[in-house]
Amino acid sequence: MKGFVPTPHETVDAMVELLFRSRLPHSDDTVLDPGCGTGEFIDGIIRWCERQGLALPRITGVESDERHLPVLRAKYGRLSQVRIRHADFLTDDRAKYDFIVGNPPYVAITGLSESEKARYRARYASARGRFDLYILFFEQALRSLAPSGQLVFITPEKYLYVDTAGPLRDLLARYHIEKIHLVREDTFAELVTYPTITVVRNAPPGRTQVRRRDGGQVTVELPLGRDSWLPLLEGSAPQQAAVTLGDVCLRVSCGVATGADNVFVRPADGLDPGLRRFARPTVAGRQLTPETTDIPQRFVMLTPYNRDGRLLPFERLGALGRYLMHDDVRERLLARTCVQRKPWYAFHETPALREILRPKILCKDICERPQFWVDRSGDVVPRHSVYYIVPRDPATIDVIARYLQSPAAHQWLAQNCQRASKGFLRLQSRVLKRLPLPDDVVRAVSDGRASAHLESPPRQMELAFHAVSPR
Repeated sequence: MKGFVPTPHETVDAMVELLFRSRLPHSDDTVLDPGCGTGEFIDGIIRWCERQGLALPRITGVESDERHLPVLRAKYGRLSQVRIRHADFLTDDRAKYDFIVGNPPYVAITGLSESEKARYRARYASARGRFDLYILFFEQALRSLAPSGQLVFITPEKYLYVDTAGPLRDLLARYHIEKIHLVREDTFAELVTYPTITVVRNAPPGRTQVRRRDGGQVTVELPLGRDSWLPLLEGSAPQQAAVTLGDVCLRVSCGVATGADNVFVRPADGLDPGLRRFARPTVAGRQLTPETTDIPQRFVMLTPYNRDGRLLPFERLGALGRYLMHDDVRERLLARTCVQRKPWYAFHETPALREILRPKILCKDICERPQFWVDRSGDVVPRHSVYYIVPRDPATIDVIARYLQSPAAHQWLAQNCQRASKGFLRLQSRVLKRLPLPDDVVRAVSDGRASAHLESPPRQMELAFHAVSPR
């Protein structure tokens, strides 16, 4: 049952209350649940009308999964005001409805067939990049909303800030988004989605009331365009900067993905002497802890590549080649999908060693609070759970690292990074690259005087975590 997650009754009731808050429904009004599952929202509308002593409006539930149909027909077969349609809402005719409510399916692009991807991309402006089905449900629901109609959806919060949802934000901002409510992380029990209830009226844009998870509230005017809304929702104006971290760096990227760390990553102690010329110190995110003062170098990565990132011919690998030819080792390498397009002993992704083997700043991909470590030697090869930041001019590494530990940088990261489980931040290269740099940092980097006029920071660049959201 692709993307089906039942919505808790208390959440359904709160959303139905929002649906009818501005206008009571009449018996000839139309209501749509575009992915009705087993009827949680239809039940909620029935409960609400019974409490209010009102007649049911005309309710349509659209469901594409035929396994739900027996339940739906048994529940509503005798209700003349409820109609169940077995159809795909995303390819259905565009009827208009006075009210739309629901919990669209959450299905990432990886869960779709190639034909589905092509069909949706041809039909939806929001089907761009690595889109999710709930984004398309938003667009189709807006098409289906009658003038002055009301839409209430619960979805992941990511549409508020991820690049993929930029076209959807631009579309939504042309309507009146009345309310954005960031609800409890545990709303769907063990499923971590950071759920968000969005209330939209088919009317000219107006001010939006935002309720955050910490209980804070703010009223904002959402801009047209594809920019992230997260800074505004946190109560801050978006920062426009002429120069960003990406502008002053040669590379900001995720670390090396070998596709077989259990083969290529070995303990540094006791390493076969014949393998040492292929070994480079490496670090994973789990090794970078708040207590870490230096970059751990307990492990090495065996790299069948030269310093330019070119794969060495197998006959030049010597001891490394003999190690990789062991039956159990070779079997693990051949099981990787990447061998369909590259030599069997290559990494899953070609390492950018020319940039990696330079002085750089490291950080974990997921963290409770951002922390940064400086690799001055440039010898460390970060693994895929570590991001690396390579300044264009190595002399500027300290000024960049110092800014990354500042409250201003932390506030920006907290307002622009995706959330992982338990409120942790997900640091990603596309977000780090957009980090705006203040004028004094830009001047220092431009002059190449970073180390000369700033105190040298410690090797561990830890950001103190502060409550930076406006109250």
